[in-house]
Formats: sequence, C-alpha cells, structure tokens
Amino acid sequence: MLWPILDRIFDLNLTYETTVEAAEQRKRFLLKQRIGVCDIVQSAEREKIDASDLGMQHVVLRDLIGYLHEYTNVDTLLFTGGNSKNGPEYFFRRQLKKHGLRLEVISDEVPRIHQFELPVTSSAPGGYQDEKPRTIKTVSLTAPSGTANRAVGSLPLYKELKNKNPEFNTFDFRVMQYREFF
Repeated sequence: MLWPILDRIFDLNLTYETTVEAAEQRKRFLLKQRIGVCDIVQSAEREKIDASDLGMQHVVLRDLIGYLHEYTNVDTLLFTGGNSKNGPEYFFRRQLKKHGLRLEVISDEVPRIHQFELPVTSSAPGGYQDEKPRTIKTVSLTAPSGTANRAVGSLPLYKELKNKNPEFNTFDFRVMQYREFF
C-alpha cells in the first residue's frame, strides 16, 4: 500500500499494472523528490507464502549503515513498520548494535522518532569515507499493511478523527501520517 499512499499524497495518478511505464513513473517520481527506497531485508525464506514479517526465516539484511556512509546526503530514514519482531526498526536496531550504536528517543508517540550519530569512518569496506559525524533521524511510520489496521484502530488520534468523520479510515490515517514526513 505504499504506492497508493504516495499516489494520494503527491497526486501522482500512477498506473497500477506490471509494465515498464508503471515502473518508470515511480522511478521519475523518486528521482524528482530525492527519495531512495530500500527494503532492509535482502533475502529471507518462508514456510508459508505470505507478506507477514513474522514468517521470515534465515533473514539476510542489507547493510544500511554502509549505505549511509556511501550516500552522505541521507539524513532521515523512514521505516514503514516498527520495532516488532522482524519489522524494519527491529532489524535496523540489530545493525546498529553490531556497530556499537544506539537510537536516542526523540518522540515515543506513533510515529516514533529516534536519532543516532553516524561516526566518521577511516577505512570502511568499500572504501567510503564520511567527512564528519552526522545525525541521522529515523521515523517508524505505521506499516502500510492490512495487518497493521488493528494497531491503527486502537490509536487515540485515529479514534478521535473517526468520531469526527465516520468516513475516515485507516488508509486516510496513513496518508495523513506519511504526508508529514514525505
């Protein structure tokens, strides 16, 4: 549901079909907005074929810390999911721990916001180097999945907005939440 959310926020009028043109629409949008998209999971195995994070086994992660050293203009990571087992924040915390880094809480309200200091590297694998330490902010948005609808429905802000407008739904809530950060 990420693309329908972004489509609504940016009024993209995206094509929803498996074509080269549909992929090119998305690429042009991402380049224009200077947004990078990356799944933290490089590969995983599943016994049951579904989209559940919990069903992933033998997970291999992408090196997001390495990407941050390589792409020095990145200052914010938006996670489309939180710190539950096998969620993007959960996996990112594991990577930070391996590097001796920790997230500092900025806001513990949904969406949760953290930051951490990315230290200078002298000679990291791949030969990249940062000029100076930089602060990277992370935002854990509500996952754009049907499974997360129960979590959205229990949020006080969602309940308040739903009471004011019975037509308001969990998709509208995500659009409202994501708009602030995109």
